[in-house]
Amino acid sequence: MANPLPRCRAVPLPDHLVSFQIDGRERLRWHFGLNYPRPFFYPLISPAGHPLTRMGHPGAPNHDHHRSVWFAHHKVGDEAHNFWGDNSETRIRQRHWLAYEDTDDEALMAVELDWLVGHEEEKLCTQRVVAAVRPGAGKGETELELQSTLTPTAQALTFDKTNFGFLAVRVARSVSEHFGGGTLTNSAGAEHERNIFGKPAAWMDYSGPTAPDVVEGVTYFDHPSNPGYPNKWHVREDGWMGCSPCMDGPLQTTRDKPLTLRFLLHAHAGQADAARAQRAAKSFADRPALVVSKATVKHRQFVVRRGA
Repeated sequence: MANPLPRCRAVPLPDHLVSFQIDGRERLRWHFGLNYPRPFFYPLISPAGHPLTRMGHPGAPNHDHHRSVWFAHHKVGDEAHNFWGDNSETRIRQRHWLAYEDTDDEALMAVELDWLVGHEEEKLCTQRVVAAVRPGAGKGETELELQSTLTPTAQALTFDKTNFGFLAVRVARSVSEHFGGGTLTNSAGAEHERNIFGKPAAWMDYSGPTAPDVVEGVTYFDHPSNPGYPNKWHVREDGWMGCSPCMDGPLQTTRDKPLTLRFLLHAHAGQADAARAQRAAKSFADRPALVVSKATVKHRQFVVRRGA
């Protein structure tokens, strides 16, 4: 019999929310209500219990589309539909959830999102998102693994050249370099926006103060299976970072060969630590992909498992 109280749980809540909990403590929330143009995760909680991410830019109201941790892309399809900003007739909507899995090792959620255009909401593609939330190696640390599979409605769909997409992270004000006391660091050991922007890296770290005498951060990992790995990065000293697989050119997804992207966020204590990040990167690279399949057990429609 399965453990009725596993360590890691995905708990659906009212108002279109899912709470991810480890040992009874919330680490993350998924928001998919229709009052926002696209779903997002907020907040990602640090080991000491502080939000590592924020909603929006600290100084620019035209950046309110920066919602903590979110999926988007600036130019999609032949008409270059803008799925990045809020001032366009595009929406990403959760159509339904497929599975929630609670285990001692990780909490899993699988959902399907539709990328929609115009008042009649023409569907350009479906994004199957599988999220895995698990304890990190250090006390109170959290890992959020995100796997997205993008399948077009037509035979093919192009994600055009842009810096903006597919997964972005807006860090807390105090963690940012400009507004707080934080530091951007990449896998090559470079620091600060001027030395990192547009450079390839296996991972990116943003760390800074979350409380008096407390420094914490989030490391964002590209996966070796992603097109263009190690990809170039769009980063800003004002507090955001995004891996940019389309920075140098477009990517295409087809119904026969859907585009799958894998990323990892690690909420950690202390400053960036290259040795710690390298261990996490290797573990992520070695970890099998997540597979959603039809259930063969009673009272279940779909299940999520690790591939071979």
